[in-house]
Amino acid sequence: MVKKKVTIKDVAHHSGVSIATVSQILNGNEDKFSSKTVEKVLAAKNELGYQADYFARQMITKETKTIGVLVPDITNPFFNLLMRGIEEILYQQHFVTILCNADSNQQKEVQYLSELTRRGVDGFIIASSAISTQAIKEDLQQQGRPFIVLDQKKAEDFSDSVRTDDFRGGYLAGTHLFSLRHQQVALVYPENPPANVQERIEGFKSAADAYQIDYNQLLLIPTAFSKQGGYQITNQIVASEATAIFALNDELAFGLYRGLEELGKIIPDDYSIIGYDNVDMSEYVKPKLTTIAQPIFELGQEAAKLLLERIQHPEKNQEEKLLPVHLEKRFSTAPLK
Repeated sequence: MVKKKVTIKDVAHHSGVSIATVSQILNGNEDKFSSKTVEKVLAAKNELGYQADYFARQMITKETKTIGVLVPDITNPFFNLLMRGIEEILYQQHFVTILCNADSNQQKEVQYLSELTRRGVDGFIIASSAISTQAIKEDLQQQGRPFIVLDQKKAEDFSDSVRTDDFRGGYLAGTHLFSLRHQQVALVYPENPPANVQERIEGFKSAADAYQIDYNQLLLIPTAFSKQGGYQITNQIVASEATAIFALNDELAFGLYRGLEELGKIIPDDYSIIGYDNVDMSEYVKPKLTTIAQPIFELGQEAAKLLLERIQHPEKNQEEKLLPVHLEKRFSTAPLK
C-alpha cells in the first residue's frame, strides 16, 4: 500500500497554525514569527516527515532556489576557495549551488548556460572569461536572467561585478622586485590573457615606469595557465638573462618551482619568484612563496551577496565592488647579489 504523501496542509493542521504561516516558515522566513510558532511548525514537519515538493513550489513561486556557477578550471585551488565563499552565503539563504567546470572551453560554457537556463536556475555567477559577452547578453540579459561576473570576466557595463584590484596587484609585484634591484624580470602569463590578468600586466608596466626600467627589455612568456604551463617554460627562463620571475598566478609559480629544482637552480639564490593569488599551498612549498594576496573567499561571498540583491531587486542600478589586494612577503624573493 502506497503511503499518502504528507502535505503542507497536514503540517498546518498538526501544528495548529495557518497554511500561510507554515509556508513562510518552511521557506526561510522564520524571523517573521515567534520562536514558539517556529518550533511548533518545525516539530510538526519532522514528526510527519514532510518533504517539500520543489516542482510544485517552482510553479507557484517561479523560483528554484538554485544558482549556477561557471568556473574555468576547478583544479585550480583559487576556484575551490572562491566556491567556498559563494556557497557559504547561498547556503545561509537556502540556495543550492550548481557548479559547472568549463575547462576554459567557450562552447562548453555556452552549453552550460543554455542548460542551466532550461533548468530554471534563479541566477548565474560567471567566473570565466572564455564565454563571449555576446553569448551572455543573448542568453541572460535579453531574457532578464539575474547574473554577475567576477574575477576573469570584465563586466563592460552590462552586469553587476565583483573584482579585485588587479592593477594594484601588478604594481605591487613590480615594485617589490625592482626594489630588490632586479631589472631582468620574466613575466609568465596565460596565452590570450583574460581582462584581470591584463590589468596585472599593466600594473607591472606602471611599476617599471616608476623605476625607469624599459618594459620592452623584460622577458614575456605566454604559456598554459597551470602548474604544467609553468613547468614547461623553465628551460626558456634559464636560457635567458632573467634574475626574477613574476608568475601571474600561484599555479604557474608552483610549476616553476619544480622545473627550476630539476635544473639544479635554487630559489631565491638563483631566481626570485613572486606569484599571484595566495592560495593555501603558497605556505607549504619550500621556500614559502612571496605572492600578491587576493581576498578569494571574500570575493566569493561578495559575489553571492550581490547576486542575491539583484534577484530581490532586479531594477536596481548596476553595481561594481572592488576588493583590495596586498603583498604577502615570504621567502621566494631576495635582493639581487
